[in-house]
Amino acid sequence: MTGVDELYQNLILHHGRSPRNFGTLAEPDRAAHGHNPLCGDRIHLTLALDGERIAEVRFTGDGCAIATASSSVMTDAIKGRTLEEAKALFAAFHALVAGEEPAPGPSLDPKLAAFAGVRRFPIRVKCAMLAWRTLEAALANGREAVTTE
Repeated sequence: MTGVDELYQNLILHHGRSPRNFGTLAEPDRAAHGHNPLCGDRIHLTLALDGERIAEVRFTGDGCAIATASSSVMTDAIKGRTLEEAKALFAAFHALVAGEEPAPGPSLDPKLAAFAGVRRFPIRVKCAMLAWRTLEAALANGREAVTTE
């Protein structure tokens, strides 16, 4: 097993068992529900904004370890970023897990980069992307948007 593979497995296990930012915000500025009907993963994402910056973010839901870990790492990664920076991270993360050439933009934190291992399992890409698609819906549609991955 390579160092990257080990990081990926450890990250999934750690964040899957002990997710960060788990819960809901009482009065979110943006919210969205995400659902992957192929495997049953579900997520509810709430965001509090300070102008154009994501001040707080929380998620709840039921899903596999990859979906939960991706949600946990994503919430850490977007907290404190502007909406445009969060959109750029979405694009970079999607390119990473889909095995595509990333567009110029922010470099991914090593915790996000560890999800590159998902591309070897195409059926699991949807698990890793569920939180990100839900974020995309919340940013595009505001309160109570719904996305299906």
